[in-house]
Amino acid sequence: MNHVLITGASSGIGKQLAMDYATEGWKVTACGRDPAKLEALNLTHPVIDTLSFDMTDLSLTRQALAWVQADLVILCAGTCEYLDNGIVDAEKVARVLNTNVLGPVNCLDALLPGLQTGARVALVGSTASLVPLPRAEAYGASKAALAYFARSLALDLTPRGIHVSLVMPGFVKTPLTERNDFPMPMMVSVEQASRFIRKGLARGSAEIAFPPLFALLLKTVALLPLAWQKRLTQRLVR
Repeated sequence: MNHVLITGASSGIGKQLAMDYATEGWKVTACGRDPAKLEALNLTHPVIDTLSFDMTDLSLTRQALAWVQADLVILCAGTCEYLDNGIVDAEKVARVLNTNVLGPVNCLDALLPGLQTGARVALVGSTASLVPLPRAEAYGASKAALAYFARSLALDLTPRGIHVSLVMPGFVKTPLTERNDFPMPMMVSVEQASRFIRKGLARGSAEIAFPPLFALLLKTVALLPLAWQKRLTQRLVR
């Protein structure tokens, strides 16, 4: 039986992935910081094992994951906080970077020694990392850092036969995006997001960006001069 470990499984995309992989017959280890939500997930899906720990704490993460030998690891946990009016709040930025960058790195520190040839690691970034967006300094920077880390890690793990996929969602209807107070074009459901991710991973895709049209539009904008990118993204937000 294939074994998948998923972080951020308390809610949103991570929770949907855990349920879908369990339905497909995988052994699922669902990880998160909220033990009550994980317990509720286990009650509705008893075949899902759960682990509750704070992945921003390296020592706790090593303790929690030291025994795990998974065929697929999906590092899905993340957070988002916005900066308003160009005011840089260092504590806010640190919280986002700790969760979105150092959290996955801590998990990889703990998991990689136990991964075997043929295993796959998926790091969930965001299409927001492709172009500069207003108020998204912390979030976009964290996802851009994660994307670079994933692409570089893919090169270094190739000799071990371990594969790396970068997942780049657009807007997905989750508890996190429900807090947004601006238009979110081409939003997809968590069920749709899970299908995009699972199909891409099954194909062995190095990059899974969705929804396809939205990702293509942002990638096209990213090719333009920075001044043009600024004009287009400002219009998009308005």
